[in-house]
Amino acid sequence: MTSPSVAAPPRPVRRRRLGWPRRMFSQVLLMQLAVATGVTVLATGLFLAPLSAQLDDQAMRRALAIAETTGTPRLAADLVRTPPRADGPVQSEAERIRRATGAEYVVVMDTRGIRWSHTDPAQIGRRVSTDPSAALAGREVMEIDSGTLGRSARGKAPLRDDGGRIVGAVSVGIEYDSVRDRLLAAIPGLLAYAGGALAAGALAAYLISRRLQRQTRDLAFSDIAALLAEREAMLHGIREGVVALDRSGRVRLINDEAQRLLGVGPEAAGRPLEEVLGEGRTTDVLSGRVTGEDLVTVRGHRVLVANRMPTDDGGAVATLRDRTELERLGRELDSTRGLIDALRAQDHEHANRLHTLLGLLELEMHDEAVEFVTEVVGVHRATAEQVTEKVHDPLVAALLVGKATVAAERGVSLRMAPDSLLPDRVVDPRELVTVVGNLVDNALDAAAGAPDAWIEVALHAEGRTAVLRVTDSGAGVPDDRRELIFTEGWTTKDLPSHGKRGLGLPLVRRLAERQGGGARVGAAADGGAEFTVVLPEALTDPPAGAPLPGSAGFAGSALVTEESR
Repeated sequence: MTSPSVAAPPRPVRRRRLGWPRRMFSQVLLMQLAVATGVTVLATGLFLAPLSAQLDDQAMRRALAIAETTGTPRLAADLVRTPPRADGPVQSEAERIRRATGAEYVVVMDTRGIRWSHTDPAQIGRRVSTDPSAALAGREVMEIDSGTLGRSARGKAPLRDDGGRIVGAVSVGIEYDSVRDRLLAAIPGLLAYAGGALAAGALAAYLISRRLQRQTRDLAFSDIAALLAEREAMLHGIREGVVALDRSGRVRLINDEAQRLLGVGPEAAGRPLEEVLGEGRTTDVLSGRVTGEDLVTVRGHRVLVANRMPTDDGGAVATLRDRTELERLGRELDSTRGLIDALRAQDHEHANRLHTLLGLLELEMHDEAVEFVTEVVGVHRATAEQVTEKVHDPLVAALLVGKATVAAERGVSLRMAPDSLLPDRVVDPRELVTVVGNLVDNALDAAAGAPDAWIEVALHAEGRTAVLRVTDSGAGVPDDRRELIFTEGWTTKDLPSHGKRGLGLPLVRRLAERQGGGARVGAAADGGAEFTVVLPEALTDPPAGAPLPGSAGFAGSALVTEESR
């Protein structure tokens, strides 16, 4: 026994809904067509409304002009001396004027309102059907009224004799159907003009909508609103700075991360880039005056990597990445590798010294062995004592002792200037370590490889101001490059492991300028380079009653005086 088959439920038929279109192109086109049609209909109606009244007024004025032309003194004389007859001179003259002007009727009446002329001769001698008192009183009358011949546009004028006395009136009528015919005849032409205007408006609307369709990529209004919301969420959510500029160089958009990296607020939007950031490499990179990929720039204490992409409208979008920590880690890696190389060389030299000491002991040259060990230990101890005697901050002193060891392995003598003295009241030792380390590394690179190479470090305190001078025996810095070396990304050295150079000296200058000081380079007395850095807020206030160290003979004091003004 088979089970009855169950029929599948019918699939619902989807019906196309006739409603408001979704695409922006269609919506804008329909709205513009509706506006064009409405304006055309309104303009046509506003033109037709006064046209009927204008045609009526023209017909009444024409009737009045005919009445005034008809009412001559000769006609007034004929009216006075002849009786009202169908073959009288008044009727003949009135009919002649009627046929010549195309009027519907020309009626001449006496002061009692009795007709002397009429299109229908049977009406001659009878009283007119409308009130003639206004015309008989000397006033001109224009009106639309109905009489024995139907509805007409009328004009009435008084009839005067040679003496100016009113002896009657002339009433002229223009058939009203002719006025209506003129109105109806004007409508097709008017509609043709309206249709032409509507067609031109529709074509313009279509072209504008097509252009809008291309510019908006045929998106719907809802899609554009969604894209705008997504863009806002993306720009303010990503961890990269984004700065959009228009063709005039004004900031069109700046997200939260870019505000943080550049140290500006949301009020930067709408202002010129130079006004927001001031002059400098960061402004040059963002404005496109400096081109390239992954351009390095320093803003405050941050190291930034910028990329700039032009847009079709003449503007540009620039992205910013914070490379401060990565740059610090890269420098630490370079320093670590340098220390490893130095330790490897030191280990080799230490092995040589041990072999020498072992040989002296095997030869039973005990006095010579003692002298050799004393000499080796004394050199390192003397260096450490020299540094700690003049530099009381432990971090800076440790840095200089380590740099002295590295310098010795590279054949460079690092010494402290005789007048150096740095008390143990440094506000931020890490910043001073950064400045000292960068300057000593640069001096070491410049001096290494030459015979009798040396580096001299001078640290001096004047109140709260710390002044650092690093002199080397290298080739020096030419005059035309003394400002260029403080530019981000500029270097004459090979790239390190982290792929970037030309940041040490700009960072040193920025750290000094942030405290109101400065950094400069000049020529040493022996032909090398002499870097001088002034840090006005690097130290705490000296204890009460403590004597201030003198500045006599110190080359950096001139810079201190100049930049503290």
